[in-house]
Amino acid sequence: MSRPQCPRCQRPSSHCLCSLIPSLDSSTQVLILQHPSETAHALNTARLAALGLRNAQLRVGEVVTLPVDERDNYLLFPGVDATPLESLASGARPLRLIVPDGTWRKARRLLHLNPELAALPRVSLPAGLVSRYRLRKAPVPGALSTIEAIVTALNMLEGGGRFDQLLRPFEALIEAQIAAMGIETYQRNHGHEG
Repeated sequence: MSRPQCPRCQRPSSHCLCSLIPSLDSSTQVLILQHPSETAHALNTARLAALGLRNAQLRVGEVVTLPVDERDNYLLFPGVDATPLESLASGARPLRLIVPDGTWRKARRLLHLNPELAALPRVSLPAGLVSRYRLRKAPVPGALSTIEAIVTALNMLEGGGRFDQLLRPFEALIEAQIAAMGIETYQRNHGHEG
């Protein structure tokens, strides 16, 4: 029998994160494209980001239709042709940041299945960022969870630190997962001190 679940954050009711989720405004619109296999993931950071940002939308699927309006669309995804994100910070036009959510392999699949998405100008975060996601080994240096990438991007575009509150439910989620597995198991598997 499944445990009661919060309908909003989709966490078990006993571990609901809603009280930690802010309601933040941004002039940058965030569109998160989530691979279907990510929806049931215990640490669904894309959902937390979408809940915490008033100007964010979460779409689940492998094939997507991009919105058409006055906003300039940019794909937050590394690549040799990616422009450093900070170069957009002084732009006057409203922009939309499109963020794929999934493993690197699944994110690349989203680009492969959606030529319109793959054709968007890419922007990337600075090198050398360190993830707070202590439960997962980063597949490449500087890899961040979806929520960390969004917070970093919005802070760069709209002012440092304005979006840090969005990380509170993420950090609580990690702490709860560590507590559930036990500190000894965590240290053995992840090589950190509690």
